[in-house]
Amino acid sequence: MAEKIKVAVAGNPNVGKTTIFNALTGSRQKVGNWPGVTVEKKVGTKNHNGHVLEIIDLPGTYSLTAYSADEVVARDYILEEKPDVVVQVLDSTNLERNLYLTTQLLEMGTNLILALNMSDRAERRGDFIDIQRLESLLGVSAIKTVAGEGKGIDALLDSIVAKKEQNIPLPHEIGYGGMVEEKIYALEEIIKDDPEVFKHYPPRWIALKLLEGDEDVIKKLSSESIKGKVQDFLSAIDNEEYEVEMADKRYQFISTLMPQVCTTCAEEVSPSDMVDKVVTNKYLGIPIFLILMWGMFELTFAFATPFMELIDMFFGWLAAAVASNIETAWLASLLGDGIIAGVGSVLLFVPNIFILFFVIALFESSGYMARAAFIMDKLMYTMGLQGKSFIPMLMGFGCSVPAIMATRTLEDEKDRLITMMVTPFMSCGARLPVYILLAGTFFGRQAGSVIFGLYVLGILVAIVSAKLFRIFLARGKPSPFIMELPPYTKPLLKDSLRHMWNEGYLYLRKVGTVIITGVVLIWMLAYFPQGAEYGSAGSLIGSLGKLIEPLVAPLGFDWKIAVALVFGFVAKEIVVGSLGTLYGTGGGEALSSALMSDPGFTPAIALGLMVFTLLYVPCIGAVAVIKKETGSWKWMFFQAAYSTAVAWVLALVTVLVANLVL
Repeated sequence: MAEKIKVAVAGNPNVGKTTIFNALTGSRQKVGNWPGVTVEKKVGTKNHNGHVLEIIDLPGTYSLTAYSADEVVARDYILEEKPDVVVQVLDSTNLERNLYLTTQLLEMGTNLILALNMSDRAERRGDFIDIQRLESLLGVSAIKTVAGEGKGIDALLDSIVAKKEQNIPLPHEIGYGGMVEEKIYALEEIIKDDPEVFKHYPPRWIALKLLEGDEDVIKKLSSESIKGKVQDFLSAIDNEEYEVEMADKRYQFISTLMPQVCTTCAEEVSPSDMVDKVVTNKYLGIPIFLILMWGMFELTFAFATPFMELIDMFFGWLAAAVASNIETAWLASLLGDGIIAGVGSVLLFVPNIFILFFVIALFESSGYMARAAFIMDKLMYTMGLQGKSFIPMLMGFGCSVPAIMATRTLEDEKDRLITMMVTPFMSCGARLPVYILLAGTFFGRQAGSVIFGLYVLGILVAIVSAKLFRIFLARGKPSPFIMELPPYTKPLLKDSLRHMWNEGYLYLRKVGTVIITGVVLIWMLAYFPQGAEYGSAGSLIGSLGKLIEPLVAPLGFDWKIAVALVFGFVAKEIVVGSLGTLYGTGGGEALSSALMSDPGFTPAIALGLMVFTLLYVPCIGAVAVIKKETGSWKWMFFQAAYSTAVAWVLALVTVLVANLVL
């Protein structure tokens, strides 16, 4: 059996690293989390010329320090798992900046291959990168790639196998000058007495990190006496001074290297730069962002309508067929009124969900999402957060759970806590069915604009809440935001479709598990006790609704809405399924007609209900992740109570204002 070759794919964010990973592994991927943390881990396999390659996609990082969970995960994997080969993906159009990570990988003694991605774009603008010279000076292999077109992938696979067979990583040291080198040598002498560390890690690299004051590396020292000596040594020097000095030396090395490997790599105004003069303009940036968001929701609503009608017709026919062909009354009701109607009312919105995720994928792969974070940075900073916080918040448009996990990329703990508290205000995909049902029923051709307004409201509430949290809960200034804007690229249809499917599949899986359980529970509460009219005030669900109705009565909500909101805590999609059950119609046109004919369900109430759904406590999965990420019951309960209070107040204001103007 062929020996498995373990390959780690590293690189800065937005250099095409994941595209390279996808090109190397195809569909043979597994997605999970890194042990002990919630940073996403992707592993794939590839058979190549009789060799089995296990390929790991490391988190994108600019360096291998310990400022964020992503950096620690990437660094620890290389140090602890010791992959046979590390492939660093670099942006050929921005080679100089990408080489900083290269210097750190070389100092770790990795068996390194450089994948110079986007090489076609670099060549089009006249850059000539001397591959042989680069390989010779750094002692590594280098391959030009265009990941989106699959160019260079076979050569990269060949190089991985050859590199593994050679298995002779060349040591590469950067000279840091007399004063720094003396300290490095002194620290190496100390850690020589720690055989465990000396055996498992490159001693010079450990000394470098200790000199930078890396607390995570100090923890790796196994001997308490050595730890004491190291801490005594470090307490006598200024770590920040040495960290700056070493970073400066690395950039000096790169500045010396660049003219030798790329004689024409000059900074020129690229087409991306020209587009950015408009897209990121301080006056035009936010209006353009809002227009694109509005267009996305208009498209999501308009394009999906024919597909929704087909799904509605199918489930209506299926429910009727079941009801007419099953004689046992309770079973016919369970299948027809409960499962088929409930699940059908949620599946009805699958086209909208898929279209929304597809458009978001296009924004991400084109490079626009990074601009959105950049555009929002100034506003975010004013309100107490850094622009980087907007990235997990944008992810919240898909699902709050991974978005909250993504806050791990924020280095500052206060920034991270505030971002976790406000991210659930970003309207996730699970709320979309509620908007589509109510906006489509009560606002007709203006439905897309109403939904757009809800998304903007979520952003505004998140930003204002962040300001309040910064003033009262986590005082201090947000960390400065440093982000490299990738060049605009033509979105890859294949990758966008894969992203759409991966996100949409989670929605479908939820329908098959959580939602089907929820609708069965709702059916039981609506069906019993026997003799009561299905879903009436005399049923168990009616009793439950009457019990909690006083809490939402000031908003104009009746007991049916109260019940739907309670079950929405399990999953927001169940709000629609609950209304379908309680109105005895299932979903689609029948439910819309029932809502329209209910004198208590006015357009103002519909608008208030959408605002409440947008803002009140997130689903149970998101709440559980907040508990896990903060490690605190206090913050979990605080977020749930705060968001529900905000939802109640703003829904009340919405209903009162809407009653005056509608």
